[in-house]
Amino acid sequence: MRTRTRDGLANVRHVLRRFTSPLLPDDYTQLINPLWSQRELRGRILSVERGAHDTVHLRIAPGWGVPVDFHAGQYIGIGVPVDGRFVWRSYSLTTAPETSDGIFAITVRAVERGKLSTHLVRTMPSGQPIRLAAPAGDFHLTDPLPPRLAFISAGTGITPVVSMLRSLRERGLESDVAVVHSVHSREDLLFEEDLRAWDATIRITSEEGRLGPEDLHALIPDLPSRVIYACGPGAMLTDLEEWAKAHDADIRTERFVLDRDSDAQGGTVRFLRGGTEERAVREVDGSTTLLEAGEDAGVNLPFGCRMGICQTCVRPVLEGEVRNLRTGETHGPGERIQTCICVPAGPVSLDV
Repeated sequence: MRTRTRDGLANVRHVLRRFTSPLLPDDYTQLINPLWSQRELRGRILSVERGAHDTVHLRIAPGWGVPVDFHAGQYIGIGVPVDGRFVWRSYSLTTAPETSDGIFAITVRAVERGKLSTHLVRTMPSGQPIRLAAPAGDFHLTDPLPPRLAFISAGTGITPVVSMLRSLRERGLESDVAVVHSVHSREDLLFEEDLRAWDATIRITSEEGRLGPEDLHALIPDLPSRVIYACGPGAMLTDLEEWAKAHDADIRTERFVLDRDSDAQGGTVRFLRGGTEERAVREVDGSTTLLEAGEDAGVNLPFGCRMGICQTCVRPVLEGEVRNLRTGETHGPGERIQTCICVPAGPVSLDV
């Protein structure tokens, strides 16, 4: 069925290309079906299930050309129009690849100052066309599967983990699996049924205190010998990574939130095409990334993970200096930087 759809769309494009100049075939095929496009990947919100405490579960139908195969633990990027501009974020897929049937599912919790997450949780309607970025990410199960695994998560860090747990269940793989998940309050708990099925340790930090690496080691005595998958707040992951290094443990981590604390003062960002033609100018503070500044100015910069992992967003600095929020390093003219995690440290010009 999917092959016939592609062939039919190709025929429509061939005819339209002869008669639609100077417009592009996409300008007309999207009138027939909003999910048909060769210029961008698209999808549609199939269902919206709002949960307690500012959460929403979304099912998304990918449009023509969107890769639907993914590994358990990977994420997709979604772009949604908010206040007249497309806002992009990446969210982990929560279904198992074995049961997705070509449909993407994500779970989102509204965060403070989160323009897109708040929109998705409170006002996103079903049937809404959206833009998509293909499934990606290195935080996923390996093949062959390690004989002993430990999954450690906190808050919405459960979302990539639940995809892995569901995949393990569907594949019937024989591994020794330990699961520890922590949340601030009982009302914040997501996917409780899946966690209980794996006999997970669930920690309510407002009642029992925060879990540190040594607490986890006590809960899972053979933790250093397991392959550890961890997802949650940056401080928790940093502590775990340092502990794992000291104990020679194999750990894979995924960060959701970019720490925006820095002494960068912000500045004027100039976006130049070919190093000379000015496309846009924006004045931003020291917590707004160059990628976000470009999107606000209507400049479509390449991106992938939006967390400084995949290197898709790398662009050269022409003038000025930028600060890397993850490493604290400063970069200047001639250097190639990741726009998704760099902020201006004074006036700066980028080649886009």
